[in-house]
Amino acid sequence: MTNHITVDIAPRPWAGRTDGTGPEHLRWHQAVTPYRPGPGTGAVLIGFASDEGVRRNKGRQGAAAGPDALRGALSSMALENPTTLSDAGTVAVTGDGLEAGQEALGRAVATALDSGRFPVVLGGGHEVAYGTYQGVAASQLRRRLPRLGVLNLDAHFDLRNDPVPSSGTPFRQIAEAEQAAGTSHRYDVIGISQPSNTNVLFDTARSLGVRYLFDDHCGVADRARVDEFVTDFLDDVDIVYLTIDLDVLPAGVAPGVSAPAAYGVPLETIQRVCDRVTASGKLAVVDVAELNPSLDVDNRTARTAARLIHRIVAGHVPPTA
Repeated sequence: MTNHITVDIAPRPWAGRTDGTGPEHLRWHQAVTPYRPGPGTGAVLIGFASDEGVRRNKGRQGAAAGPDALRGALSSMALENPTTLSDAGTVAVTGDGLEAGQEALGRAVATALDSGRFPVVLGGGHEVAYGTYQGVAASQLRRRLPRLGVLNLDAHFDLRNDPVPSSGTPFRQIAEAEQAAGTSHRYDVIGISQPSNTNVLFDTARSLGVRYLFDDHCGVADRARVDEFVTDFLDDVDIVYLTIDLDVLPAGVAPGVSAPAAYGVPLETIQRVCDRVTASGKLAVVDVAELNPSLDVDNRTARTAARLIHRIVAGHVPPTA
């Protein structure tokens, strides 16, 4: 196996603020190198430039520009410790070729996992989730650690039973794929907005055994409840796929998304959840979805997402089997 990752857009040079060349001055753009095939360690960034799923879901388009905006927001972030970082480039969905793009992303994620890396997928609409999942499902890591947990930080279930896949269907697709493969997974959601999900979606969630917390049960004063929810989730799985839909955050923090949240989960809570998951020794892959730079104000959403990615990568404890 060559561990070669095939993308549509090759990794481009990173640039950012430079205060010096020593480790005491280190920033992301000074640490990131192009992905090289073969066994390795550390995080590998994989872009997924797509908003075809958002278009199909009748949302506001623009998320295809998300990967480069996330790279730009990460570039000048200071690294406390030397960190192995690589950039594999971007899988780009063209026209209506969403399914082919998801399959390509899945191959990239599986290759990264099988080479010993920690894939960090930069979306893209939340249709990215089915592509990321395909990579986890096909990986050797999943075979060694079969109990998969999917933790979605999101205002929406994304369990729609639409005839055409979109950004609203990935977790229904995942459930169906798991059933077809004879495997099982746990799907939990933190941040569900009641007004943003119909009774049909709540019924679907119940029928699939989905556990969830409402956004108004995730405030800073609800720390014990959220901690208990995350602990229960982590104790029940071998490996975790963490997916962050930025519309889980309040609109003032994350205005640049397809569907800004009228309420949202405080950033403090989301950061705490991410910290606990990445330190658990079970996090296999993370993706970030729904950044729409054309709707962002002062790059707030991109900066917030980059901070979460930065902390996840810095605090990551790789799974072992």
